[in-house]
Amino acid sequence: MSTDYYALLGVSRDASPEEIKKAYRRLARELHPDVNPDPEHQERFKLVTAAYEVLSDPEKRQMYDLGGDPLGSNRGGYGPGATFDFGDIMDAFFGGGGQRGPRQRARRGQDALIRLQIDLADAVFGSTQDLTVDTAALCTSCSGAGTAPGSNPEVCVLCKGRGEIQQVQRSFRGQVMTSRPCPQCQGFGTTIPHPCPECSGDGRVRTRRTLTVQIPAGVDTGTRIQLAGEGEVGPNGGPAGDLFVEIVVAAHPMFERRGDELHCVVTVPMTAAALGTSTTLDTLDGPIDVAIKAGTQAGESVVLKGHGAARLRSNGRGDLHVHLRVQTPTKLDPKQEDLLRQLAALREESTAQLSTAASESGGGLFSRLKDAFTAK
Repeated sequence: MSTDYYALLGVSRDASPEEIKKAYRRLARELHPDVNPDPEHQERFKLVTAAYEVLSDPEKRQMYDLGGDPLGSNRGGYGPGATFDFGDIMDAFFGGGGQRGPRQRARRGQDALIRLQIDLADAVFGSTQDLTVDTAALCTSCSGAGTAPGSNPEVCVLCKGRGEIQQVQRSFRGQVMTSRPCPQCQGFGTTIPHPCPECSGDGRVRTRRTLTVQIPAGVDTGTRIQLAGEGEVGPNGGPAGDLFVEIVVAAHPMFERRGDELHCVVTVPMTAAALGTSTTLDTLDGPIDVAIKAGTQAGESVVLKGHGAARLRSNGRGDLHVHLRVQTPTKLDPKQEDLLRQLAALREESTAQLSTAASESGGGLFSRLKDAFTAK
């Protein structure tokens, strides 16, 4: 052989396929006619491309190493009138090795997302829910093949089963061969002349089914539960995708959730707040007695440890905060009003008394604000 392909690419004779590909990429970027239109560089680009075609093919490389001519009459190769596959050049530029030829009809199905609304108690303690979904399922008539009973796919007459067709175009650098998916079989290499009447050749049909979903304790609105393989079945018997269940927690008439904590408001009469009392609160865990100390002020709260929401990714539960709202009576009968006046006289509270924040907390309002912002 008069042309040393290894020298053209600048690699040793025992170079690996990856080293050959890297060398060709580097030279092609430098010599490609779109980058360097100089005629001398164009001729060298053709020789480099011929060297890559030979050395990247194991059979051609072996023939070349034994002294044969793997390019036949086009040795040296890519001279005037020569034909080369532009797809090979693109493979070398963009990683190569991509699958070429007919595509597989069977493909993975799409993932699906469905929202499920649950009660607060189900979110706190966990539950089991039945979920009805409309999705694509395997066609039982053709078992996903897409063909009518007694028939089979046929080799595409246009591409002869290759899944692609080639087209030769003339350019200033010779004849360029390009490949594109076959328009008749859409790149599958086969056609279905007699599609299944149930699924119209897709291999799947729409159906409604019921799934049982295990809701873990501690979920909240926005939590997603992944059910592997419960999504849509892929075309022509392909594997199913995944189903994602997004949780929506319905509003509760009494309790408000903030993370793992639950909050509620209990109204306490003025006299009960002054004297102290107890009340029974219907929590998610059942009735619980809540003690309200004497002298309770509006805005105070009672914390019930461990009666909040479960922690989703750890043990334990949050707390339940019972906020107390002191209710002042708005309508008094004469006897009630007289009793309150007597109490006010005994406590010397007949008139409002102005108390400053400084006298109660040991500092002025601006001083306390400064302390809040500078506290570490």
